[in-house]
Amino acid sequence: MTDTSADLVILGGGSGGYAAAFRAAELGLSVTLIEKDKLGGTCLHRGCIPTKALLHAAEVADETRDAEAVGVKAAFEGIDIAGVNKYKDGIVARLYKGLQGLAKAHKVNLVEGAGTFVGGTTVEVDGTRYTGKNVILATGSYSRTLPGLELGGRIIASEQALALDYVPKKVVVLGGGVIGVEFASVWASFGVDVTIVEALPRLVPNEDEFASKQLERAFRRRKIAFKTGVKFTGAKQDDNGVSVSLESGETIEADLLLVAVGRGPNSAGHGYEEAGVKIERGFVITDERLRTNLPNVYAVGDIVPGLQLAHRGFQQGIFVAEEIAGQNPRVIDESGIPRVTYSHPEVASVGLTESQAKDKYGSDVTTFTYDLGGNGKSQILKTSGGVKLVKAPDGPVVGIHMVGDRVGELIGEAQLIYSWEAFPEDVAPLIHAHPTQTEALGEAFLALAGKPLHVHS
Repeated sequence: MTDTSADLVILGGGSGGYAAAFRAAELGLSVTLIEKDKLGGTCLHRGCIPTKALLHAAEVADETRDAEAVGVKAAFEGIDIAGVNKYKDGIVARLYKGLQGLAKAHKVNLVEGAGTFVGGTTVEVDGTRYTGKNVILATGSYSRTLPGLELGGRIIASEQALALDYVPKKVVVLGGGVIGVEFASVWASFGVDVTIVEALPRLVPNEDEFASKQLERAFRRRKIAFKTGVKFTGAKQDDNGVSVSLESGETIEADLLLVAVGRGPNSAGHGYEEAGVKIERGFVITDERLRTNLPNVYAVGDIVPGLQLAHRGFQQGIFVAEEIAGQNPRVIDESGIPRVTYSHPEVASVGLTESQAKDKYGSDVTTFTYDLGGNGKSQILKTSGGVKLVKAPDGPVVGIHMVGDRVGELIGEAQLIYSWEAFPEDVAPLIHAHPTQTEALGEAFLALAGKPLHVHS
């Protein structure tokens, strides 16, 4: 059996794995990166990038339908799904080619194959053992389903939804979280009759209640049906469609059932438990510096408890590479990780919700909500929504929550404000270009600092 050594061996080439590989290589470490599929992982090939390409195509469809409202003559003739998929796949292919080039430029030893962690700091691939001074586990996540609900045929997960070569007429989306509302938004723009079923009381239940209410109001206007606070009880399919049963006794007939109930940690089948890695509910347990219970073994990304976001895994990968290189990087603040749902309208947030802030600081938390109706650029874009600030008692702003088209582009400033631990008086003097949507952040902070301008009492 061949034994190959490196400073760092990484199992998994998704956002966390390749970020760790590239940063470690920049810091002078020799790196072996093991990936059984394609470099870039779920995010690039079956997640973030292709879904956002679909959402952009959906935006173009909506803009074309509404062109007359801004004095442009245009005719919407329908969705060419083959053309949409060509556009989507072309973006993925270009980014994948670029990523491969970066791996080569960083002199990362890229090993194709399914790896098994065999203990110590060794990973085995097809009979060859790769031993590092350190190992990073970065095997990502998979689309979950519910007990007794088997994926297949007309019952699909997001991966199959991205690969559809036709536009269905009617779809039930099981789950009103990020994945569910994004696909519901795409399909509604494509002319599909969509119904979301969510067991919890509101859509995007992990967001602030303000955001949920704004999104639900927008979805009603778009005629996207949703049933919240109701549980799914079963599904039957045949050649003609799928029948979805709810606890309320209602049955919904559709062409497809999209199961969007979240993602599970891809920790099974890689030798983790057998090698003694501490696992809870399928997740690899680490400390705040992403060290597992085994010496010189780290874990990053979706297999670590917390937000399952590509940019979280990416930053964790950089963090661990710098940790191994002895740079003692600052611990990542999980609450400071920006969150964006790319539906129409978008939902973007960072920090604590009002409820979380009250749990932490008590009932004296202060909030302020600025309506995008007073923002010129938002009116030009014909979007509604708002910006909500959550402030700790006698303290900084600890949460920023935004709803509206393109507000995801504002999250960078919001994250800086949160990480700065800024008081409203710190942000109010900052100048925001006019007309931009960033003015909505500025107006909200002016108001919370006691200097409201474009705010109706």
